[in-house]
Amino acid sequence: MGKIALVFSGQGAQYVGMGKELCENSSAAKAVFDTADSIRPETSKQCFDSTIEELSVTVNTQPCVFTADLAAARAVAEKGIKPDCAAGFSLGEIAAVAFGGMLSDEEAFRLVCRRGELMDKAAKQNPGTMLAVMKLSADKIEEICSQFDNTYPVNYNSPAQTVVATSEENAEPLAQAFADAKGRAKRLAVSGAFHSPFMSQAADGLLEYMQDIEFNKPEIPVYSNHTAKPYEGDYKALLKAQIENPVRWQTIVENMIESGVDTFIEVGVGKTLTGLIKRINSDVKAIKVENLADLEALDI
Repeated sequence: MGKIALVFSGQGAQYVGMGKELCENSSAAKAVFDTADSIRPETSKQCFDSTIEELSVTVNTQPCVFTADLAAARAVAEKGIKPDCAAGFSLGEIAAVAFGGMLSDEEAFRLVCRRGELMDKAAKQNPGTMLAVMKLSADKIEEICSQFDNTYPVNYNSPAQTVVATSEENAEPLAQAFADAKGRAKRLAVSGAFHSPFMSQAADGLLEYMQDIEFNKPEIPVYSNHTAKPYEGDYKALLKAQIENPVRWQTIVENMIESGVDTFIEVGVGKTLTGLIKRINSDVKAIKVENLADLEALDI
C-alpha cells in the first residue's frame, strides 16, 4: 500500500449539524470542539444548531468549518490511522497546519478566527464574486480573464474546473464570454472574491497578526496552497500569500500522488475534495469522513 494523505475541506460546504456525531462519539473530536468553545463560546452550538444563513457568514463559517475539519481528522487519528502528509483547501489549510503540529489547536483556532474577520472586512470594502467555470481548459480561462479588468483565475481545482474571481459588474459579461467559448459558468454562493488581489488588505492584516506567533516545523509534510509543495521557508509568508493568490489544488494532488500517495481521506465537511481528486486521477482511492457512519466504515 502507498501513502495516506489527509485533506481538509474548505468554505462553502458548511451545513447545520456538521461535526455533531463525531463530537458525541469521539473523545478526540470532542476535545477539538471544547477548545473552540473555550476561545469562542458557542462555536459547537453554531455548528450543530444554528441556521445555514448564520453559518454562511464568513466570520462564522471559518471557525466552524475549521473545528469540524480538525475534529474529523483527530477522530480518524484516534482510530489508529497515521497519515503521511496533509493539505487543506483554502480555509482547510489552517486545519492542516494544526494537524501537522505547526501550531497548537488554540493558536490555529485564534488564527482562523482572525482570518475570517479580515476576509469578511476585505470583502465588504472590495466587493466581488466568484464563478466556477467548467468545460474549458485553464489556459483558455486565463485568456478570457485577461480581457476583463479585476478578473483572476483563483482556484485551479481539477482539469474540469477552474474558479474565477471578479467584480460584481463583470460577472454577467464574463459568464457570457465563457459560454461563447463553449464553457459553462456557475456563480458561487460566497461573500467575496477570495484568493485574489481583492483580498490584499486581509493578507496584510493576517501577516501583521502572525508577527508574534511561533510556528513549529511540520511533523508530516503539509502542502501549501500557494506553492503546491510541502511547507518550507517562511511559513507566515506562505499563509499570507494563500489569501491573495490562487489555490493550486490540482497540482497539490498531483504532487502528492507523485510522492507515493494512493489514498486520500477528506476530513470535515462535505465531499467536494473527494470528487475533485477522482477527476484529477481516477486510479487513486478517495474517501470522506464527516460523520459517524463514515468513521465506522473507514478501513485502511
